[in-house]
Amino acid sequence: MNRIVFASDNPGKVREVAAVLLPTGLQVIPQSDFLVPAAEETGMSFVENAIIKARNACQHTRLPAIADDSGLEVDALEGEPGIYSARYAGPDASDENNNDLLLAELSGLPAAERSGRYQCVIVYMRHAADPTPLICQASWEGRILEQPRGRSGFGYDPLFWLPDQDCSVAELPEDLKNRLSHRGRALKALVQQLAATTG
Repeated sequence: MNRIVFASDNPGKVREVAAVLLPTGLQVIPQSDFLVPAAEETGMSFVENAIIKARNACQHTRLPAIADDSGLEVDALEGEPGIYSARYAGPDASDENNNDLLLAELSGLPAAERSGRYQCVIVYMRHAADPTPLICQASWEGRILEQPRGRSGFGYDPLFWLPDQDCSVAELPEDLKNRLSHRGRALKALVQQLAATTG
C-alpha cells in the first residue's frame, strides 16, 4: 500500500480523506504521526495555503503529500470567513467560538440573505519541489441557519443548511456527507487525476 501524508491535524478531515481514498490503495497518514509542525498559512487564497501545507509536509516527511484548504464563504459577509474560517474568532478559536461569531455577524438577516458555500481546494505534491502539483477544487452550496442543528461533522456543519437534503450537514450520515461534500468531490477529482497520471 502506498503511503501518503495528509497535511492536517484536524481529526474530522483526516477521517473524511482516509475514507474517500481507502479504495485507491493509498494509506493516508496524518502529518501528526511524523510530528510535522503546522505550516504558517500566509497565502491569500485557498490554493496558495493548500500548496504551502503540502510542501511543508513533503519537506518534513520526504513522502508525497495531500493538503486541503477549505472554508466557508458567506455572501452577506463578502466571502468571509473564507480562508480564515478555522480561526475566524481568533487564532485559538474553537468550532463553537467560530459558529457563535458567525451567528452574531448574521443576526437579523432573513433566510433569503444567508446564502453561502463551502469551498475546498485539494493539492497533491509528489515532493517538496514538485513544479506541477495536482490541484482540484469543489464547492457546496447552502445557507446559514439561525441556530445549530445536528451533532455530526465539525466546523460550521451544524449551521450549514442543505435545501436539497432538508437538513444541516451535521445531520447527514458520514458516508452521505463524504459523497456530497466539497471535500469529498474534490478528492474524487484528485483520484481521477492520479489515475490518469499513473495509468
